[in-house]
Amino acid sequence: MEPALRHLVDTVEASLDRITYEAVDRIWEQVPAYRASADPHLRDDLTLHVRLVFRALLTSVKEGRTALPRDFTVTGEQARKRVRQGVSLPDFLQAFRVGQLTLWEGVSAAARADPDAREAAMFLAGRVMHLIEVGSSVAAEAYLDAQQHEVAEHDRLRRDLFEDLLAGREIPPGPKRSLLRTAGLEPGTRFAVVSALPVGPLGDRYTLPDVAVTLRGALAVRAPGLTIVRQQEVLGLAPVHPGAVETVVDQVRRGVSDLGRGGASLAVGFSTVHTGAAEVPDAYAEACAARDSLGGTAGLVALPLVATFDYLILRDDATVRRLIRPELRRFVEEDLSGDGALVDTVLAYAAHDLRAKSMAEELHLHVNTAYYRLDRIAERTGRDLRRFADLLELVIAIRLLSDRRRLGGGTPL
Repeated sequence: MEPALRHLVDTVEASLDRITYEAVDRIWEQVPAYRASADPHLRDDLTLHVRLVFRALLTSVKEGRTALPRDFTVTGEQARKRVRQGVSLPDFLQAFRVGQLTLWEGVSAAARADPDAREAAMFLAGRVMHLIEVGSSVAAEAYLDAQQHEVAEHDRLRRDLFEDLLAGREIPPGPKRSLLRTAGLEPGTRFAVVSALPVGPLGDRYTLPDVAVTLRGALAVRAPGLTIVRQQEVLGLAPVHPGAVETVVDQVRRGVSDLGRGGASLAVGFSTVHTGAAEVPDAYAEACAARDSLGGTAGLVALPLVATFDYLILRDDATVRRLIRPELRRFVEEDLSGDGALVDTVLAYAAHDLRAKSMAEELHLHVNTAYYRLDRIAERTGRDLRRFADLLELVIAIRLLSDRRRLGGGTPL
């Protein structure tokens, strides 16, 4: 190494602490993300990183070479810290450049004090520019790797937390409980569970993580909630503040409709509102029952908007179906195999509180035609439609044996 260059390097090295602290002050002033971070260790981490990067330049010059990626081994660790500290990649790279420019100013100041060092200073200027190029590349790559790792780790934590909640396990203090607080799910918070399943291929436009992102945005009315992909299912746990359940349902409906227009058809179930982590398993069971009631077709069943009778129909099982009288089953299946006019008449008659004239107006029928249809239904089913119990039994059979059982809460998409 030439004497003038050695002297300049020694001068800069002697001032390294001062230049380091000046660089840290400038980064703090010029990059707001550093000031905004709540991490009390950020300034110390930054000081360590700046000093080691500056040291990498001096070491490479002493060894008669340019800076190499291996000179920035600490940058990977620092990048991981910046991700956790809330510093974005552009801010991280801006801070890196601010630091190197401060170093160059330190070199220039040292050269001005020694006229013989000007040529050496020009030499160092090239090395500093190379340091910025190599260091920025290493920093960007390290940050992106750290960010991907952080995202993967956060996804794993969300999934583990959701599995714990579904299993009814108590959430101990630590990262999982912190995640619950961040999601707006403090103890005693009212919440609902949403379950979504594709009813066909999602196509080229969407993936399940895309569906999860849309669902997460729809559920985040006042707090972000918790959303995960669980095999082929997308699950959401949404805080629901008093009086806000219809707002949340509407947002979910819009989000699912948007996905449907893009080719992602989903069957979605929305549970009733619960309170306390211990009720998550029950809420999930409700969401699944609501979703499965769609019978593999796209739509949304939101239980908070479903009447009690409709919910009982949604939860039919094999025993209930076997209890349907043969004559009622035969009537429903035969009529639905045609135009379903008599089934429509029964449902309209019940909806109009057994008022035939009102029912006829809705169906655009002459009242005599309406009475004729009611007589035919009574004859074929053996039920007296003027008796509430008989009419209710027939309505239940219709709702159980056809897609019409979803009319109380299902929204086709």
